[in-house]
Amino acid sequence: MSLIRELKALPRTAWILFGGALVNRFGSFVLVFLVLYLKDSGYSVTQAGLTMSAYGVGAVGAAAVGGYLADTFGRRNTIVLSMALSAVGMLALSRADSLASFIALAIVAGATSELYRPAGAALLTDITRADQRVTAFAAYRLAINLGMAIGPAVGGLLAEHSFFYLFVGDAVTSAAFGLVALFALSNTTAPHERTITGDSGTGAIFRDRYFMIFLIAATLGAFVYMQALTGYPLQIDAYGFSAKIYGLLISVNGFLVMAIELPITQITRRHNPQSVMFIGFVLVAIGFAMTGFVSSLALLIVSVVIWTMGEIIMVPVAAAHVANIAPAHMRGRYQGAFGMTWGIGGVLAPILGALLFAWNAQMLWVICGIVCLIGGVLVGTGKPGKRGESVEREPD
Repeated sequence: MSLIRELKALPRTAWILFGGALVNRFGSFVLVFLVLYLKDSGYSVTQAGLTMSAYGVGAVGAAAVGGYLADTFGRRNTIVLSMALSAVGMLALSRADSLASFIALAIVAGATSELYRPAGAALLTDITRADQRVTAFAAYRLAINLGMAIGPAVGGLLAEHSFFYLFVGDAVTSAAFGLVALFALSNTTAPHERTITGDSGTGAIFRDRYFMIFLIAATLGAFVYMQALTGYPLQIDAYGFSAKIYGLLISVNGFLVMAIELPITQITRRHNPQSVMFIGFVLVAIGFAMTGFVSSLALLIVSVVIWTMGEIIMVPVAAAHVANIAPAHMRGRYQGAFGMTWGIGGVLAPILGALLFAWNAQMLWVICGIVCLIGGVLVGTGKPGKRGESVEREPD
């Protein structure tokens, strides 16, 4: 089946979800520029890293709670709740006037902004077949990265006038996504949850040995990838480039994903997911390791292209892999556990990244390469069971 036919075969609910995510991600200015905002406000690199870690703490809790809410409170209701609270949280964060208030409100912002993610992924899993999911998750990421391709560049221009505009834009786009979800999506909970016997709680996830190893690998990868928002802007600043150039480099990542990720999934979806993810980890390792050893704009762009290719190969396959191995009645919680890896990476990356950068900037990127290679080895360990293969009725 051609890519165009596969995309046309995706249900209407999927396209509504893609549209809402695009709007929301376009306006995610604050997370991208938070480190630079804190530096501009007079805080040290370490303090900025601590605040970014606080955002990650909120994201970890949001992934766990969001997965549970997605399975019980409903996919749509969780998305609406997340976006409404996120809009309020971002406006509150703009009024922070001390390190303590920045940290506290960053936790709130991380929790509210990321609460919707397990619900969105679980909803997409509900309405697609196993053989559609790599394409579906790639299309979902296309929407997100289309927003990311435009957003940071626009955010860089806004930041040159006033960082406050970033907070307002973030709040407005969160509210817009919430309204789209409220009026265009139907609310569903976990398929057949009350008819399935056996362990459906958190303990079942911990007893899934393969999934736990996968989560460790994903956490290592997230730690490295999150350096794009923490150590990376510090390195770009150290090379003497402006916030506008940093925004441009991040936009290169978004544009590449937008341009070639979907076509590449037509190849990756035909191969063993663990092998595909291993290749992705290796490319991410190479691309980030280069960052500490190239100081020209041209070579920095090359490094972004390399780690972006790793992301393109790995992430849609990983998301579909989680969807396919999750029991149907625990899709939200499995996606929440997967989302927690990004939250944990968001906690560790700013603190450790800032400390390593202050100690030896080049060693930060060498360590990132090693950590990512370890993740690649782990991700190929074990053989998951086959679950979650059937498609649920589209909730329209």
